[in-house]
Amino acid sequence: MAIRALQAEQLYQVADLEMLPCKSTKELPPIDEIVGQERAQKAVEFAMSIREKGYNIYAIGRNGLGKRTMILRYLNRNKHNSEALYDWCYVANFDDIRIPKVLRLPCGVGTKLRQDIEKLITRLVKAIPLAFDNEIYYSRSEKLKNQLAEKQESELAAVTQLAKEKGVSLTITPQGDYQFVAMNGEEMHTEETFNALSEKEQLYFSDTIDGLEVELRNVVRKLTEWEEDFSEKNKKLNDEVTQGVIGHFIKELKKEYSKHTEIKTYLSDLQKDIIENVDIFLEESNEQSELSSASLDKRMPRRYKVNVLVSRHSDDFPIVVEENPNYHSLFGYIETATYKGTVFTDFSLIRAGSLHKANGGVLLMDAVKVLEQPYVWDGLKRALRARQLSFTSLEKEVTLTGAVSLDPEPIPLNVKIILFGDYRTYELLTHYDPEFGELFRVTADFEDEMKRTSDSELHYARLISSMVHDNSLLHCDRKAIGRIIEHSSRITGSQNKLSLHAAHIANLLREANYVAKQANSNMIRQSHVDEALHNQELRVNRIQEEVMETFLNGTTLIQTEGEAVGQVNALSVLATSDYAFGAPNRITATTSYGDGDIIDIERSVDLGGSLHSKGVMILSAYLNSVFGRTARVPLTTTITFEQSYGGVDGDSATMAEFCAIVSAFSKHPNRQDIAVTGSMNQFGESQPIGGVNEKIEGFFNVCTIKGRHDKQGVIIPRANQHNLMLRADIVKAVEKGEFHIWAVDHVIEAIEIFTGKEAGVATQDGSYPVDTIFGLAQAKLNALRK
Repeated sequence: MAIRALQAEQLYQVADLEMLPCKSTKELPPIDEIVGQERAQKAVEFAMSIREKGYNIYAIGRNGLGKRTMILRYLNRNKHNSEALYDWCYVANFDDIRIPKVLRLPCGVGTKLRQDIEKLITRLVKAIPLAFDNEIYYSRSEKLKNQLAEKQESELAAVTQLAKEKGVSLTITPQGDYQFVAMNGEEMHTEETFNALSEKEQLYFSDTIDGLEVELRNVVRKLTEWEEDFSEKNKKLNDEVTQGVIGHFIKELKKEYSKHTEIKTYLSDLQKDIIENVDIFLEESNEQSELSSASLDKRMPRRYKVNVLVSRHSDDFPIVVEENPNYHSLFGYIETATYKGTVFTDFSLIRAGSLHKANGGVLLMDAVKVLEQPYVWDGLKRALRARQLSFTSLEKEVTLTGAVSLDPEPIPLNVKIILFGDYRTYELLTHYDPEFGELFRVTADFEDEMKRTSDSELHYARLISSMVHDNSLLHCDRKAIGRIIEHSSRITGSQNKLSLHAAHIANLLREANYVAKQANSNMIRQSHVDEALHNQELRVNRIQEEVMETFLNGTTLIQTEGEAVGQVNALSVLATSDYAFGAPNRITATTSYGDGDIIDIERSVDLGGSLHSKGVMILSAYLNSVFGRTARVPLTTTITFEQSYGGVDGDSATMAEFCAIVSAFSKHPNRQDIAVTGSMNQFGESQPIGGVNEKIEGFFNVCTIKGRHDKQGVIIPRANQHNLMLRADIVKAVEKGEFHIWAVDHVIEAIEIFTGKEAGVATQDGSYPVDTIFGLAQAKLNALRK
């Protein structure tokens, strides 16, 4: 019974878009879910719905699957809990300026508070000096000064009079000190005149001056007390004046922010500090202005600024993508400014990082980039463990500097971290970092492929619509959508699968959009998609053209017609980093008298890989089960890939090698217009192989080069039939009967196609009919045994 070749409709699965509710993506609504990633989507939904510590996400999958795009689309199109969103501000800690205080405020309040405080300080900068620059304040201040001066003068006059009565004068030295001097009438005693006095008179003046100095000390003590009392009264006066200016403003602000306890407490502290440091507003504030402008801020006292670190709207659920997760961009930093050659910093120079901006929401990062940056991974783990953000100076941690720095209050952290990475990175983290599993408990495993059904094709069409809308491309008509879906299936190498490699599909859409615009089309059509695919292939197939040229000029020997003994055309796939293509190889087998060994030349010269060697050993086992049941095979067989100068691996040539050996045993020729691919097991059953589309297309190309005729074709394992998504020209050739593809279940079927004769079925004693291929081979082997 002849083995029937596959029909054209079995070689390519056409997209069935009859159920598509529109004619183009213009009317097709974009999809708002993660297509074909139900497992990953459920993981993301679970992680987003649970707020407990450690339920962060590691999204696993190959690059280009669109993990980030799909998760962002899901996050943006689904509502999330926004109860944990706040504005975060830093203000001065008036008790310890090195430890700025953090304010947690409802969304939108931070910016308003900053503006209100700026208005307040701007008013005070003008109002306070005016309050101190008027006759009422001057008169009250002068009255206090005059009262002090009168009391001081009165006491000093009494001491002066007492000294005068005792013949002593109270004078003031050029240094401003008080000094008693003995008098000689109306003149002060000189050293000579004092020495001329009697001892009794000198003793009198000495005792008198000692007594007066005791009295003077008592007076000075009183003067000091009076001055302190004056300072207190003067400060009280200044406080009253300042309170009179600021009290009204603060009262209004407290009323406005009556619901916010933190702000009311801060306003009270602010009022107290302004009263205590009113001199800041009274001095010629050139230095303050220069200090404020040193960091390009507005000219106002820096200690009263409100540094709004993060401000957001109530419905602004933060979704932050950090492209460059270094330490400063992630955790924030404290800037420095230079003033008169001195570097300084304060709380107003604290800057937010991505974690601050994403606090209450989601932060997305690439795992490899996080691990590449020094100190970032440890810092991230520390923040997630403590659930708070501290502004720890990285320079302080990694150097021995003793520079003075700020130590701001930490900010509570409530964020979901989503890391994107591949399996290798995931395995390394799982193996080497025991904390990884505790902090990233949810794994979102992204599939490379999805099942191809009528429903999934409609979902895929909506995915294409999403890409068109997101990238503002021309819309695709129905046939263009179908062609893209079919190409997606071709990428997977299966009629029953669709590729989820979103980057590749997006690139194809962009290139098809370019082709359509070049053609002045208002829509992307199937021809534009085909041209874009052709352009993609043209950019990367230089190696293929060079290989095909060797068949054209005869450098690589191949026969695509006629017959030959011990010779078979096998199929292989050659690949570069971004392109794979098929090309036939000639496999030959020769025999000589021996002990039944099979010599694999590739293995003998270390060009054959371990899988190839395994395949040769398997076909040896099956060969012996066919011809060596009752006696040893008296032949040594040598097989090789002709004109193969590189490594050979894999077992996909096993059936081809077996067919070549059987031909060499039987001396019956094999057809050369047929190529074969497929591995086999020890029972001769065919097994599936990879790259079947590329292999068939490679042989078709060579047949075209060497000369086409209607008998040419390819033998493949039946298990590979569902992988067929062949080029349109090959499908058309099969449809016309100009090319043939046979799917076989057993290597015996391949032998019968190659030889046109039955392979033969063994009788109970192990013999085969003489008019079969195995019978011919067995007869020749028996002759050698005799």
